[in-house]
Amino acid sequence: MTTPAIAWAALTPLLVVLGSAVVGVLFEAFLPRSARRGVQIVLSFAAVAGALGAVVWRLVHVRGAGPRFVAVAGGSSSEVSKAAGKGTPPLIGTFVEDAPALVFQTVILVCALVALFVIADRTVSREGSFAASAATQPGSLEEREATAAGLEQTEVFPLALFAVGGMLAFTSAGDLLTLFIALEVLSLPLYVLCATARRRRALSQEAAMKYFLLGAFSSAFFLMGVALLYGYAGSLNYVAIATALINVTGMDYLLVAGVVLVLVGLLFKVGAAPFHSWTPDAYQGAPTPITGFMAAGTKIAAFAAMLRFLYIVGRGVEWEITPALWTIVIVTMLVGTVGGIVQSDVKRMLAYSSIAHAGFVLIGVSAFHSAAIEAVAFYLLAYGLASVGAFGVVALVRERAGGAGIVGEATALDRWRGLGRKDPFLAGAMAIFLLSFAGIPLTGGFIGKFQVFAAGVEGGLAVLVVLAVLASAATAFFYFRLILMMFFQEPDDYAVPVASEGYSAVAIGVCAVGTLLLGIVPGPLMNFLGEAKAFML
Repeated sequence: MTTPAIAWAALTPLLVVLGSAVVGVLFEAFLPRSARRGVQIVLSFAAVAGALGAVVWRLVHVRGAGPRFVAVAGGSSSEVSKAAGKGTPPLIGTFVEDAPALVFQTVILVCALVALFVIADRTVSREGSFAASAATQPGSLEEREATAAGLEQTEVFPLALFAVGGMLAFTSAGDLLTLFIALEVLSLPLYVLCATARRRRALSQEAAMKYFLLGAFSSAFFLMGVALLYGYAGSLNYVAIATALINVTGMDYLLVAGVVLVLVGLLFKVGAAPFHSWTPDAYQGAPTPITGFMAAGTKIAAFAAMLRFLYIVGRGVEWEITPALWTIVIVTMLVGTVGGIVQSDVKRMLAYSSIAHAGFVLIGVSAFHSAAIEAVAFYLLAYGLASVGAFGVVALVRERAGGAGIVGEATALDRWRGLGRKDPFLAGAMAIFLLSFAGIPLTGGFIGKFQVFAAGVEGGLAVLVVLAVLASAATAFFYFRLILMMFFQEPDDYAVPVASEGYSAVAIGVCAVGTLLLGIVPGPLMNFLGEAKAFML
């Protein structure tokens, strides 16, 4: 067996995040309980910020040295770059360091950083969004004792870092084995985090189970597709499979079936219909900061992986899978639009909104055009910032019990009546996020939709773009309905914004400003995202 040569510098962002997650687990084991929260918050912010700096450093390096495989079976580290320059796929599971991977990693880390602010926040009464002890049975004496003792589930921070590490690996996986491992590293922590809500814990645990089952279906389809593609090409590497398209004849049915099944596995992760079934339940039951984190990070990572897979492997069966992609795009937009209109819960409304947005992004993915990669990256950043900010607002709007104590988040739409009078900052920020979701000019959502739809037209998907414009106009109904409730109706006496330690306010403010800047001055970011126009390996 030969020893693989690994370019460790290229793995710096991933090593920083996953290494910090491991350190966070050790802190949970050895630090006194009173010190854990502060240390975990500092470690998490430092890890994500450090990884972001490392990604920028690696992007500068790639601009000068070009893309490369991170690992090659056997040889010196210099041979890693040589193999990449020749387009030689490594014989083992590996990562690819190129501009598209680093651009999407930048988007993920920016959204993860602001999401961590929401995750870390607590009310002024020191009440966070997470259960005092997630291992206790809901409603049990042990749960009440843990809550009364002021315990905190600080394990959420290393779990979130593990999920971020999986997202980073997802964007740069160069073969199907590595992609599957990244998929599990991304998903497993999120299953646990979904079950850690402080209130309505039975609903939270139900959401975690449903999300786990969705992930199991995703993995099953994915692995079956991997097996078929290995049978076709004799390799799991993207480049090797793409090369086999030229050399292998007579087994196209394996190729088409394998590509479709792997794609189905990824469509589960982006929440596309008809693979969305329990996504609204997971969004509703999970702790609200985790819902925002999932809505942003998981979609960005999954779409980045889907782009790399389709634009390298899927090009060989573009004509065969196009009807399936068209059907999925149309059904996804329809389900997200109609489902969002009939919702009376804010979190479920935003969940169906995310399904509709998945349909819009899939237009860019289906275009098989280099401009679509840049457009998708911009759209996902705009959507990610708005999602984290919107769920941050939801986490701060609470419900009174009979006009007395605070009992939980006021997710019923009727509870949001008159929020603009009670807290203009939260209502104004929420309005910005909703306008961005709707694609109104001067917001990032408008530029994102324009870029994706333009890429769709260039890719010959004009019919889908027309349907998407109609669906986008329909989704504006439930966004404007909430805006009208917040600013033009009498306040609801049973809902009140709560004061917090301020982390969420920072995240909401950053997301609101970022959403506006993306809509007003998108040029600098578009120039940066232009790095992702083509997959160079």
